[in-house]
Amino acid sequence: MNDMKAKVLLRGAAILSTAMLVSACGGGDDDDPSVTPLNNHVTISSGSLNGNAADASGIVSFKGIPYAAPPVGPLRWKEPQPVAPWSVARDATTLGTKCWAANLGGGPAVTAGTGEDCLYLNVWSGAKTRGAKLPVMVWVHGGGFQFGTGSDPQSDGTELAKRGVIVVTINYRLGVFGFLARPDLDAESGGHKSGMYGIQDTIAALQWVKDNIAQFGGDPTKVTVFGESAGAHAVGMLMSSPLATGLFHRAIGESGAYWESEMKTLAQAQAFGAALGPLVNATTLDQLRAVPAAQLQNATPYNLSLPAQFSPFVDGYVLPELPYLRFAGGRQNDVPLLAGVNAGEGIPFMGYALPHNTATAFINAATTAFGAAKMPTFLQLYPATTDAQAVASAQTLVGDLTIRNETWTWANQQYQTGKSPVYFYNFDFTSAFTPTAAHTDEIAYVFGNLLPGPFQSRDVPPSALDRSVSATMQSYWTNFAKTGNPNATGLPAWPKYTGAGSQALNISQTIQAAPEEGTARYQFLNQFRVNGIIAQGKH
Repeated sequence: MNDMKAKVLLRGAAILSTAMLVSACGGGDDDDPSVTPLNNHVTISSGSLNGNAADASGIVSFKGIPYAAPPVGPLRWKEPQPVAPWSVARDATTLGTKCWAANLGGGPAVTAGTGEDCLYLNVWSGAKTRGAKLPVMVWVHGGGFQFGTGSDPQSDGTELAKRGVIVVTINYRLGVFGFLARPDLDAESGGHKSGMYGIQDTIAALQWVKDNIAQFGGDPTKVTVFGESAGAHAVGMLMSSPLATGLFHRAIGESGAYWESEMKTLAQAQAFGAALGPLVNATTLDQLRAVPAAQLQNATPYNLSLPAQFSPFVDGYVLPELPYLRFAGGRQNDVPLLAGVNAGEGIPFMGYALPHNTATAFINAATTAFGAAKMPTFLQLYPATTDAQAVASAQTLVGDLTIRNETWTWANQQYQTGKSPVYFYNFDFTSAFTPTAAHTDEIAYVFGNLLPGPFQSRDVPPSALDRSVSATMQSYWTNFAKTGNPNATGLPAWPKYTGAGSQALNISQTIQAAPEEGTARYQFLNQFRVNGIIAQGKH
């Protein structure tokens, strides 16, 4: 008995000693994430981070966190690789380097703040404890896969995070750095193919979220991926890619779906890749990897009037087939979808529009594109009785062809072949601050950062109505992230989408459900689909 008492006492002393040691090292409640306060010091799988302390509203932020190894040197044009761990706490108070991007005007690339070491993300969290399990919203920026960044001031996550979600914004490789396809790159890929690095970066960022977001108070089983324009195209591709299965649980697409207007074949992508070498006097892959980044960027200019040579395509690995066909066959990642379009989508894309300097020029070009037999219907949908009307119809048509039709088709395919709910919106709100409801204009309202954008006023400040519309949209978007349903008490009812011609949410001076806009136009355009892509001029 004495021996047994001694063993019990010794064991108790050891437990007490261990408890004291854990307490001295900051343990105790730290072992229970449900009660451990979240602060600006976080440890993730690759090391510890020192972020920005909570602001007045309680939001902590961590910026410039690497989610993949720098894709430089021998890693240029390789799928994202794991981050090397660090042993000393990393500063996470400032935004990371932006990825190389095209100059939208077509001139020399902007070099300030850019580089190839750019695979960084940012996190905003209002969680009170590490175990809060808040839903997560991962933003994929737009820019035609040629420009843009996850650190744009309009997409700062502070305001959304105040509404009970964690916001993550990411960078991903763009242009020639993100979408170069070549047989020699295929040969070294281990069967993973080449040319879809930008989308693979996005998948790697989602994997990072799954592995690490719990440390910021997030729930890795409640992740919404959302994006605008190219970002929405990326979301559609993520829903189409087996590599992204299980990494997100809801999807939001603002003004875009599949990038179908420029989706190339593998052969076309590799032809562009083969043509790169002579542009920069490099004949081998090693020589290409040695070309300075600025030289590569400037050798592959882009503006909104030109097709993008280096952009997503069907590679057979990231995308086994065209997203349209994948959805048509019910092979998509089936998650709740919220999608929509803006009234002025065509405004920045008039360089792609049919000739429209006169009504006659527009009608003649449309006849060539769609066939004489279709013109009576075409002119009912896109009238051109005057020159001014032709300009308006050209803008409507190019907005339909580049953005609206594919977004609408995405929603319809998900409704038809998926089991998860769909919600559709039309954004046509205008004000002195936002005069046109153009492409990109809704971003400021979604994030609650009513800052001047490409088509928003720099002279007129947002009004009380602007702020009210923004607050309502933020509520819908974050409700959807929380439950897969944007509705909540106090908001105008947003009905589920039930296919062509059904109800959508009209976001205007008044926000209310209404029949969707443009149904007949989209159905007309879909007559010209060939293997999933609208093919004009082929009759």
